[in-house]
Amino acid sequence: MASARHGGVSLEEIAAEFTISHRTAQRMTDAMETLFQTDTQDGPDRKRRWRLHDQRPARLATRAEPAIEALDLAIRAARSEGRIPHADTLSMLRDELVGRMRPSDARRAEADAEALLQSMGHVARPGPRAVIPPDVLAPITDALRGPFQLRVRYHKDTAPRVLEPHGLLLGHRAYLVARQPSRSDQLINFRLDRIHEAQCLTTSFAIDAGFTIEAHAAQAFGVWQNPDQLGEVAWRFAPDAADHAQGFRFHPSQTLEPQPDGSLIVRFEASGWLEMAWFLYQWGDKVEVLAPEGLRKLVENHRRDDFDGLP
Repeated sequence: MASARHGGVSLEEIAAEFTISHRTAQRMTDAMETLFQTDTQDGPDRKRRWRLHDQRPARLATRAEPAIEALDLAIRAARSEGRIPHADTLSMLRDELVGRMRPSDARRAEADAEALLQSMGHVARPGPRAVIPPDVLAPITDALRGPFQLRVRYHKDTAPRVLEPHGLLLGHRAYLVARQPSRSDQLINFRLDRIHEAQCLTTSFAIDAGFTIEAHAAQAFGVWQNPDQLGEVAWRFAPDAADHAQGFRFHPSQTLEPQPDGSLIVRFEASGWLEMAWFLYQWGDKVEVLAPEGLRKLVENHRRDDFDGLP
């Protein structure tokens, strides 16, 4: 930390990083001064900071600077989504990368990264989202690495369930894709905000042959899946909205069919009519559902003509 942070590291930062007392942090700085050549400096906030002398042999070229920016963006995204363990790991990687740069390059990279973060506030996704407690996400992450079975207490269950996790779906609501072997071999999406307790077990299992989280996610328009609704979806966008619609990637399997009258038909295969209806509402009367019939009936009385903008 003292090497990577060119302003130095304070006792408060050491105590927070290692979850220790102020006195223990003082003993650590005493040991650092004994083992290394250090500088100390009192900042405008009247906090003393320790910094190592420039004695590291390994140096990175300036091409590491874009990596600092990318890591800062990834750290902020992870924290905003509640993936605290991932954010902490990325922060450690960033500090190690900065620590291997020349001090002048590191200072410039940090200043550029800070300016980029301030100018890219729109990267943080707006709107409400379910909160995932870190003490739930951490054991799920450990189980996915194994893979190991996972014991959870779900929603209003009085008894825990044992799951075999296959992946995570992260969106406005997050889901754990898992199999519950005591009930069936079918993969089910469990809402993460309804998992109140989670424990990674030591029992391993085999991931379903051919499973990929990308292919599983593609079965839905959003994150919710309903096997009974899986099928072809076709939407026709009005001529005055067709160009705007072409700028969207509605689904990985989509095909676009420009029509002679200037309209645009979008086709793909997925389930999740409710999430489709939420999205289509924003388009007012500029979109018509051609298929499936169930989705067409769901939205037919909610197509408005008084929206003065498109999504």
